[in-house]
Amino acid sequence: MDLQSVTCNLDVVLFDFGGVLADEGFANGLRAIAQRNGLDETDFIDLARDLIHRTGYITGQGREPSYWQAIRRATGITGDDATLRNEILSRFTLRPWMFAIVNKLRTAGIRVVILSDQTNWLDELNELHRFFKHFNIVYNSYHLGKSKADPTHFSDTVSNLKAPAARMLFIDDDPGHCERARIAGMNAIRFAGREQFLEELSQYCPGDWAEQP
Repeated sequence: MDLQSVTCNLDVVLFDFGGVLADEGFANGLRAIAQRNGLDETDFIDLARDLIHRTGYITGQGREPSYWQAIRRATGITGDDATLRNEILSRFTLRPWMFAIVNKLRTAGIRVVILSDQTNWLDELNELHRFFKHFNIVYNSYHLGKSKADPTHFSDTVSNLKAPAARMLFIDDDPGHCERARIAGMNAIRFAGREQFLEELSQYCPGDWAEQP
C-alpha cells in the first residue's frame, strides 16, 4: 500500500502492546512458569493478573520484588525475580507487520499512540528493541497511576490527546478494555487475529492492508 492510499477518518490510533504490537508475553510467560511448577495454568494466570493490581505494581504504586513475593506466598513457585521476569519478557516478540502499519499511519499524518497496561517492563523492552520511536506518545499505566480497568483512564486519555473521541481508534486484545474505550466515545477493535484485524481496520482506513509483510 502506498502512502497516498491511507485515507482514514481518524486523527489518532491507539495500540495496546502485549497481544497487539507484540505477542502476549505476560500470559505466555505465566503459562510457562505454571507448567514448570506443576500448577493449573488458568488459575495461576488469573491469580498473577489479580496480584499485579492488588500489589499496585501495574500502576507504579508497588514494585516488582513485592509482586513476585506475593505470588510465591500464594502459590509456592520457585525461581528468583530475574528468572521469572525473563520468562515473561523473552516472550514479548514484536510483530513487524503491525509496526509497518504504525509507520504508514504516522507518515500519513495520523497520531499513533501506545496505550498499555504495563509495568516498568515496557521500558525495559524498549531498551532492548527501541520501539517507542515509532510512536508520537507512549501512555503506560505504571507511570500514569491508572490501569485500563479504570474507565476514567480512557476519558483522561481522550482529554490529554485533545482530539474528538469519535476520531480515535483503540486496538486491544482485551474485550473489557475495548468496551471501556467505546463507553468513552472511542472506536475500538478487539484484536483476535491478523486477518480479522486487517479486515476491521480497512473499515476505518480503506485500503489493502493485507499487503503488509
